[in-house]
Amino acid sequence: MKNKEGLILQGCGGDPKEWVDGINELLTEADILKNGSSFSEVYAFQNEGLTNLLFGFKNVDIDMGKLAMWRISTYGQFGGTWLSDYIENNLGMEEQTEQKPDCQLIGQDGNIFNLMGIASRTLRANGMADKAKEMQSRITQEAQSYYEALNIIGDYVNITGPDEDEPELDM
Repeated sequence: MKNKEGLILQGCGGDPKEWVDGINELLTEADILKNGSSFSEVYAFQNEGLTNLLFGFKNVDIDMGKLAMWRISTYGQFGGTWLSDYIENNLGMEEQTEQKPDCQLIGQDGNIFNLMGIASRTLRANGMADKAKEMQSRITQEAQSYYEALNIIGDYVNITGPDEDEPELDM
């Protein structure tokens, strides 16, 4: 779950579907889920004898401020916590952040396959061939738009432009 965030509810016994439906309904009524959005990426897992649910934030229109307040006010009832906090506090792991290499994409031909190729070469040049393959796979399998593809590239490299100190060449 690197580079992902979500809401974990702890101690969710019974039918997970009923939990998901109930939480979606509660958050819709509280005007936390917006524009008919609902959690569809939900995972159940066991830890320390509890069944927990992870509500992923991907493709969900959420009022984060209201969700944060709801999570705090219902902690006694649901044991709600953020995924990043849960990983660190309950699983004894800190999410490790990997350094991303700089990649000059600003000012390049904006064709997504060109940008993906430049980013892949940058990753390979920095000893991250496995990340280059992972990035390409995510773009071709997950991205539904040009902007989603750019965001995925940004997960792997720091998108930069040409150095301002360098003189521009007139062609």
